[in-house]
Amino acid sequence: MGKTINPYGNKIIKLETEFCSRKLTIETGRLAFQAGAAVTVTYGDNVVTGIATAADKPNERFDYFPLSIDYEEKMYAAGKISGSRFIKREGRPSEDAILTARLIDRPIRPLFPKGYKNEVQGIATVMSYDPDLKPDSIAMIAVSCALMLSGAPFDGPIGGVRIGMVDDELVAYPSTTQLKESKLDLTVAGTKEAIMMVEAGAKEVSEETIVEALNLAHEVIQPVIALQEELAKKVGVVAQEYEEVNPDEKVVKTVDSYLDGKLGKSVRGSNKEERSARLTELKEGLIGHVEEKYGEEEDFSLQRYKDAFENAIKQELRRAIVEEGVRPDGRGPEDIRPLSSEVGMLPRAHGSSIFTRGSTQAVNVTTLAPLSYAQVIDTMESDREAYFIHHYNMPGYTVGEIRRLMGPGRREIGHGHLAQRALEPVIPSIEEFPYTIRTVSEMMSSNGSTSMASVCSGCLSLMDAGVPISKPVSGIAMGLITGGDEPVILSDIQGAEDFAGDMDFKVAGTKDGVTALQMDIKVHGITPEIMSKALARAKVGRDHILDSMLETLAEPRTKLSKYAPQVKAITINPDKTREVIGKGGETINRIIDETGAEIDIRDGGQVMVSAPNEESIAKAIKMIEDIVEDPEIGTIYEGEVVKMMDFGVFVNIMPGQDGLVHVSEMAEGRVNHPSDVVSEGDTVKVKLVAIDDRGRLNLSMVKAL
Repeated sequence: MGKTINPYGNKIIKLETEFCSRKLTIETGRLAFQAGAAVTVTYGDNVVTGIATAADKPNERFDYFPLSIDYEEKMYAAGKISGSRFIKREGRPSEDAILTARLIDRPIRPLFPKGYKNEVQGIATVMSYDPDLKPDSIAMIAVSCALMLSGAPFDGPIGGVRIGMVDDELVAYPSTTQLKESKLDLTVAGTKEAIMMVEAGAKEVSEETIVEALNLAHEVIQPVIALQEELAKKVGVVAQEYEEVNPDEKVVKTVDSYLDGKLGKSVRGSNKEERSARLTELKEGLIGHVEEKYGEEEDFSLQRYKDAFENAIKQELRRAIVEEGVRPDGRGPEDIRPLSSEVGMLPRAHGSSIFTRGSTQAVNVTTLAPLSYAQVIDTMESDREAYFIHHYNMPGYTVGEIRRLMGPGRREIGHGHLAQRALEPVIPSIEEFPYTIRTVSEMMSSNGSTSMASVCSGCLSLMDAGVPISKPVSGIAMGLITGGDEPVILSDIQGAEDFAGDMDFKVAGTKDGVTALQMDIKVHGITPEIMSKALARAKVGRDHILDSMLETLAEPRTKLSKYAPQVKAITINPDKTREVIGKGGETINRIIDETGAEIDIRDGGQVMVSAPNEESIAKAIKMIEDIVEDPEIGTIYEGEVVKMMDFGVFVNIMPGQDGLVHVSEMAEGRVNHPSDVVSEGDTVKVKLVAIDDRGRLNLSMVKAL
């Protein structure tokens, strides 16, 4: 096979460990010599490169930590060429790739120092794809390891793993086959000490089972964490020297002095708009004060004072919650904001709803279409059709800002996916409800937990559309404030608490169990014990929200909107499919043109017929049944004389089925020639009297009388 030589003289180092009963190897020194750090992780037939590069000084253009994480799917990794007729080169990442990049980013970002502003890039590229083992956890390990070797101040490493549940048993790193049968699809990332990130879809799994899965995940990732630490020691990583961009002490003292005694009332109040107005007034007063006092100084930076102001607000919010148990809007830790909802407000939509919680508001619209409108997913991992689709939009006006209307960003895609996972377990199968279903959440106002508002509005909209969901679903976002004797868990967090808090923990589910959850944190991990308490508190909040929703609409409507397409399914002999389609689609296109119906023929002979009205569907089904019907001996048919012969005539009794009426069976008594009785093009009644061993039909006009 040959051997790779590193032109820089670096050694090629390769280590391995057992990870979830399979061998995992990490190698460095063979690829990407000039990158800040590069590793190759192999697991099964998955081969993923992790590349990390950190700038050597802060970027003054950014007032935040400029970390970018990308996950690249390469079609060649799965031995595929894109199914697109026109585009064969990989372009914009698929939604699956964007979601995986977010999955990697979320546990890594909090592990950098808060004052670190150097630009950092991490890239995971799947070079070889094992169809039996999803590679996203391996990509997370690859990026973590590359960051460890880069010398950047990354307080890792982290490990990641997926946990499934097959036959009521938890399985670490389940195969893709097992995942299809699994009631749980939970991905966990963590450090040696704590859990950093959780993402899950589930089929009404209990909170207790989820906590058990979290413990299992944290246990099984320890070998890959230890392996990364060992590799870093062997490489001899040189720590990067960097400058933390932290608030200037003089600036902090000036801001604290100005705000002394003024912040308490300004950050509190049940009305968000009034709170925002008071804080804006306070901020403008501070700006005027510091510009007048320090504006002429050579190193004056107004942004530093603005940053110190934001930090002072955050600290006051945290102090009030920890020390006084008071939240910005006056609620207690377990209180839910006022709830309201309505349905059916859009007359032409198939289903619609408004869900309002505090000053967060979501409008959701459901549209039904034939199965042929399913979304085709073509990625490295799969070619499939999606029959339930949820989209999420959040324009700038939802937070009072002016933003260009553009395509969805990573956040919109992530929030939409979370809501889709929450609702998917209760969506009926296409056999029960033969429709493609699209729900769209249009955020109208945002003050925290918009993804969970889209779950609630989506559920109501589906029920308003008459989609027979198995159970209603609600969702809630939980928060966490640390710093006191005991962490404070907050139910139904709003924007200010998300900004000031240490955790954003979203949980969705039915009365009987969890269907989706997502956890992000800003500190260096939390324990399963805290998550257990948060899940229990979330269950109480979810049930409260669900009760409010069901007061608006208790169950799915029994009738679809009159504007929704009607769909009926019939099953034909699969061997007859070709006859229904016809040469070059001629037959099926004729049926569509004559009836106005849409026809979707599926594997196994299932035919979906859809149209705006029952008459079109009935006509199309009759035409299809006529084509596929098998002639039955003893049945009387009405058919057209299609061919005249000396010994009789051929009559077409159904599409593609002609039979012979012998001259002796055309009339009582002797007939000298068929033309004495009928002409070509005449319609006659005939009876099928026999089918010979070659499948030929023998008809009789006499016996049909």
